[in-house]
Amino acid sequence: MQRYALGIEYEGTHYKGWQKQKKTSLTIQEKVEDALSKVANEEIKTICSGRTDSGVHAAMQVIHFETSSNRTNKALLLGSNSILPFDINIIWVKKVTNNFHGRFSAKKRSYRYHIFNGRHQSVLNRKFSSIIKESLDIVSMQKASNYLIGEKDFSSFRGAGCQSKSAKRNIFEINIKKNGKIIVIDISANAFLLNMVRIIVGTLIDVGLNKINPESIKEILLLKDRTKAGKTAEAKGLFYVGPEYEEGFNLKKPRYRRKLVLTD
Repeated sequence: MQRYALGIEYEGTHYKGWQKQKKTSLTIQEKVEDALSKVANEEIKTICSGRTDSGVHAAMQVIHFETSSNRTNKALLLGSNSILPFDINIIWVKKVTNNFHGRFSAKKRSYRYHIFNGRHQSVLNRKFSSIIKESLDIVSMQKASNYLIGEKDFSSFRGAGCQSKSAKRNIFEINIKKNGKIIVIDISANAFLLNMVRIIVGTLIDVGLNKINPESIKEILLLKDRTKAGKTAEAKGLFYVGPEYEEGFNLKKPRYRRKLVLTD
């Protein structure tokens, strides 16, 4: 059996998230496994680096799978892409050793959230950013985000239905920048809870609108109560930038500035 790693990009608008579901075929995983199975001429099961929610996009989701089929990297790439729908695309394929695991080998995962902060947005940005008409104070938002850095219990930022045994996660960095009317929030951590990024963003938006002060983040964390944090931000503004692995696996790293750049 040969193990492969794949990098995949997708627009999540029309899908119910990454993970396969019994009640719908509109998941990224089902489409990818179906294409790979046809090319390999056998059933393929995949494991991803991090599940994305319904409507969330990805610049570089990474998966791994095993197959006894003798196919070249190029054959897997081109063959699968010829079958996949237009909004899912495999961007690279690589043979890996059996100690590589798409999920457990990842040491870092990064997301980017887009906010259009203005009243007259571009039609082209409508599918890929959350629209906030009132002016946001990004200085206060950045100050508030600093309280989230480090290993903490993120129960207050955990979506209902999260199956993780522990709410502890380690956020490495959160950076908030504004270019014209586009606000970009970059967040990296060892891993994330269900809806965690979108709840963090929703809470930071409340800070930016002066509904709560930056220091309130400390209390929200301590209370470990989801009802104390902000609303879950819209899925359409969120992009999974991708995971990072140890250098020894020699896999491509996510690139921030070459992808996911919106203009107003």
